[in-house]
Amino acid sequence: MTTKELAQLLNERVLIADGAMGTVLYERGVFVNTCFDELNLTRPDMIEQIHREYVEAGCDVIESNTFGANEYKLSRYGLGDKVEDINRAGVETARSACGESVLVGGAIGPIGCELREFGKISIDQAKSIFSRQGQALTEAGADFIILETFTNLQELLAAILGVSEVSQLGIVAQMVVGGDNKTIYGKPIADAIREISAEPSVAAVGLNCAVGPVGMLNSLQAIIDVTDKPISIQPNAGLPRDVEGRKIYMCTPEYMAEYSKRFFENGARLIGGCCGTTPQHIKEIARVVKSVDKADGQSNLTGHIEVVSSSEALPVGFAPVSLAEKSAIGRKLAAEQVVHCIEIVPPRGVDIEATLEKVRQCADYGIDAINIPDGPRASCRLSPMVTAAKIEEAADIEAILHVCCRDRNIIGMQSDMLGVHALGLRNVLLITGDPPKLGDYPNATAVFDLDSVALTRVVDNLNRGLDIAGNQLSGPLSLTLGVGANPVASDLHREIDRFARKVRAGAEYAITQPVFDTEMFYAFGAATAGNSVPLIAGIWPFTSFKNAEFMANEVPGVVVPDKLLKRMSKAKTKEQGRLIGIEIAREMMDEMSDHVAGFAVSAPFGNVRIALAVLGKIDPQDI
Repeated sequence: MTTKELAQLLNERVLIADGAMGTVLYERGVFVNTCFDELNLTRPDMIEQIHREYVEAGCDVIESNTFGANEYKLSRYGLGDKVEDINRAGVETARSACGESVLVGGAIGPIGCELREFGKISIDQAKSIFSRQGQALTEAGADFIILETFTNLQELLAAILGVSEVSQLGIVAQMVVGGDNKTIYGKPIADAIREISAEPSVAAVGLNCAVGPVGMLNSLQAIIDVTDKPISIQPNAGLPRDVEGRKIYMCTPEYMAEYSKRFFENGARLIGGCCGTTPQHIKEIARVVKSVDKADGQSNLTGHIEVVSSSEALPVGFAPVSLAEKSAIGRKLAAEQVVHCIEIVPPRGVDIEATLEKVRQCADYGIDAINIPDGPRASCRLSPMVTAAKIEEAADIEAILHVCCRDRNIIGMQSDMLGVHALGLRNVLLITGDPPKLGDYPNATAVFDLDSVALTRVVDNLNRGLDIAGNQLSGPLSLTLGVGANPVASDLHREIDRFARKVRAGAEYAITQPVFDTEMFYAFGAATAGNSVPLIAGIWPFTSFKNAEFMANEVPGVVVPDKLLKRMSKAKTKEQGRLIGIEIAREMMDEMSDHVAGFAVSAPFGNVRIALAVLGKIDPQDI
């Protein structure tokens, strides 16, 4: 796999790498003074079994057991003449374990001694050592070369040059970074990554070893803007602790997986583990990251499902219904009138009367619409379509039906959109959806045939009377087409790009995630000013300090400033917490009122009277 091919693959989708080899060998009784690389010749069955366990855990990449298989290190064990044999056996054993569906990265680590201009090993000698190992791995059939755990930038550059002189394989080049975002020689890691990225044979750059997930996330954020190449991240399972003479890594698989999700959200494309990580860690990482990657939908836009874009000339179809003619919400948006809606979650059963009573209260106070989430936090509730239909049947108020890509394939989603229209519902909000990992059924299968961008194109075409295959329907749908937006996304550049693509795909309005930081909201608004669709700001009134902490720490896509947490912490009773939360929400609305088309207020824990108080419909003291 050439540099270009490897870089292209990593840009198309995230790859999960394996974890530690030495840690697992040590756990299985191999002494630390053993030459782990020689086990490729003496115990290939053990090495292959470990590889197989990583493959079964969900890896896309297996590293050959050749980290220390260079001439200098092997000579310490009297094996300097076995470089080719050990590296070849390492690749063949890995290939036997993973077949052709999983990539084999030929692993090369540092030489094992300091490089000095007049020292024991010169730069030229180092290049020669790396060339020999790189050639052996290439001839053995590795898919690419991974240079890892380098602390000395000059040694890593020598390794890159040495390998590239004898191999056309793409290179993943990884440095070790300390907690201060510097190499152990004091060089800022951003500067080191910038130099590595300039090498034409390097397909991806990254970091591994030394620090745990928290430190690695901090370092990832320090390098993301200095390179345009894919980034690999492989942290240790925390820092080891000495427990009864053994080095124990304390990070649980779940903890590693949560941070791996954050690595992905911050731009990492090759994610795995280093010291202390085991197949159990990688299994959890793979499950979480692949689910989030699938939800992200980048590959869906260029993969096996093709969607007709609304910007393309359509040979058949109907003229779309205007926004003002689609629904009452559409009329208000078209007339630039302020829209107020309240989010009410469907019940956890079939008894909907309590929900309808809340809806009637909202209608009585002149609320424009009820937001109906679709499986929020990946939970199981009454069908949102059924809930929306019951709401419009029971009260003089419109529903905004959220449509989630997670649970249905493209055929089901199109059929649902036809059903939505047939039921008389006219407002939809298209979202990608939370991965199952976040909810009550973490092992449920996520579908994600499309993401929200692609589904927006589908519904826009249905509004023109065409299905995804270009077949003409009996008439156009007239669905007011909304999308989500997150002004405080961890990767704001990507969010801005996705929002622009949603607008180009046919979005007519957007509802944001709950806003607590108005400065970030204004920055998002300025960055998306060229994509002018009405923006409805999400508002979540805190009910207590604990609730504010939960929103800050547990809800994806939400940022709560410390000043608001401190303010909520002053509440001594439930009543005080509720009143302060309403006060904060009202201040947010007052500050943003001239910049938005309306507000979507959540009813925390189903209490619509809190939402009504935020919107000024009732006195907060009367809740």
